[in-house]
Amino acid sequence: MYPDDLKYTPEHEWVRSPGEHDGSVRIGITHYAQDALGDIVYVSLPEVGDAVEGGSTCGELESTKSVSDIYAPVSGEVVARNDTLDATPELVNNDPYAGGWLFEVVPTDASQLDSLLDAAAYQATLEG
Repeated sequence: MYPDDLKYTPEHEWVRSPGEHDGSVRIGITHYAQDALGDIVYVSLPEVGDAVEGGSTCGELESTKSVSDIYAPVSGEVVARNDTLDATPELVNNDPYAGGWLFEVVPTDASQLDSLLDAAAYQATLEG
């Protein structure tokens, strides 16, 4: 349920790092987060070229239950966003680790990735 090749945040984002070509990391929300939100009906993402700051909000997910902030796991420049979610936001529910990814960032400080949780530590936060 929580792939071992990803890093995680306490705010329920995942990070796949780094991209082979440009050092970017891909960001999405975990299975736990999408399940807690319920059916996602709208996604607001940062734009390509935006600067995001680790730990700060940079978008929103709206579901039939509530609106939830998206937090940037690391600081950097947004280099891609999943525009498919504009028309099919339910991909975040159906495929949170692949087709439902949110955006990609080139970190300004790659060492920020070291402070993220591995799969076991993330799961422990859910159980504790």
